[in-house]
Amino acid sequence: MKRLQVTALLAGWTTVAAMGQAGAGGYSRGTADTDLIFEEGNFNMRASVTIVMPKRGYDTLTAPAAGPLAGLVPGQSYASTDGKFTQTYAIPSTAVKFNLTDDLRCAGTYTQPFGADSEYGPQAILFGALADGTGTVKEGFETNEFAATCGYKFDLAKGRAWLIAGGFLQDFDYSQTVQFGAIPAVPGPLQGTNAILQFDGGYEPGFRIGAAYEIPEIALRAQLMYRSEIHHTPDGTFTTALDGPAGPAPTVGDGTLPQSVELKLQSGIAPGWLAFGSVRWTDWSVLDTLDYTILGGPLPGPRELEYFYRDGWTVTGGVGHAFSETISGVVGFTWDRGVSTTEDTLSDSYTVAAGVAVRDALGSEVRFGGALSYLTSAGAPADATPATPGIGNSFAFTVDGDWAYALSAGYKIQW
Repeated sequence: MKRLQVTALLAGWTTVAAMGQAGAGGYSRGTADTDLIFEEGNFNMRASVTIVMPKRGYDTLTAPAAGPLAGLVPGQSYASTDGKFTQTYAIPSTAVKFNLTDDLRCAGTYTQPFGADSEYGPQAILFGALADGTGTVKEGFETNEFAATCGYKFDLAKGRAWLIAGGFLQDFDYSQTVQFGAIPAVPGPLQGTNAILQFDGGYEPGFRIGAAYEIPEIALRAQLMYRSEIHHTPDGTFTTALDGPAGPAPTVGDGTLPQSVELKLQSGIAPGWLAFGSVRWTDWSVLDTLDYTILGGPLPGPRELEYFYRDGWTVTGGVGHAFSETISGVVGFTWDRGVSTTEDTLSDSYTVAAGVAVRDALGSEVRFGGALSYLTSAGAPADATPATPGIGNSFAFTVDGDWAYALSAGYKIQW
């Protein structure tokens, strides 16, 4: 397989893998483009953006015990009248690689590894407020990762081996807007008003380490990479309608975002053809709760946001074909085991993605891709004691099978 064809195929796989794994595995979004380390050239730069459009909404919601306050029958399920609550988001990715010596290469990368963004309709807000006094209006968080990763290669009798290591900095920003309901646990002046929980966490350090073996002539590569977990203790505020001259109540948070291990395999299988696959384990079970404490204001004290996730598994496989020296295409399939157990709607998903790469003789390259995901149906029981921490959502719900769509575009230069 010619080198130009191999490089174009590998770039196409990068596009398909990014779209197939975007949104898979809990709140996973982007992955640092450390594969640029393997590409030839003294300098390489690759940038891309993936737009993901998930379409998830409730099918039914079950009225909580305080249902009669709104004319609802406790324990009865009602068809959802709200729209989709998931929001469109973008995943940026940038990587720049330099060859420091013949055997040592380093890459600087940027991406957003985790995130979420939801806005709920009036029915879901009402049911949440009836259950525990606080109906969620909207909720979301975002992380940014800046990283430096280096690879050192050892030439072997056949092929070569790599040792890969690097560090990164990751921040954590979170916001939740809730509406207070008319229940005894909520002070009268707050009922019917909104409150905002906001965290602006600084950057915390982490690391990645891995190894690889490859035979470039046939595009064979096996790579294993570990990414560490990050523990965040962000400072924030809790803003309510009863804040005095001192302003919002200071708030401190405590939570962990998961570690992961990924195995990637690829090989040329015939002239102009490449097969690839990957398996990623993500330690989402580390996220039982995000704990926080409100230090003052009308509702001081410890609180927690409940998740109770299980570990995630993401499996991707596919093939690529070089149609010419300059044009190649890939198609891939991704299965992701949903991480939700009792609290959320992150169910299993199945994704088909395809991409095309167009390369010129100077090494510049343009990539485009698209993906379609099916999100399986799911449901969660109600928390038996919604006003206090416990297993189960504040109200029971179901979601039908839903769809998500993704589009990706990227550009690469090298010399």
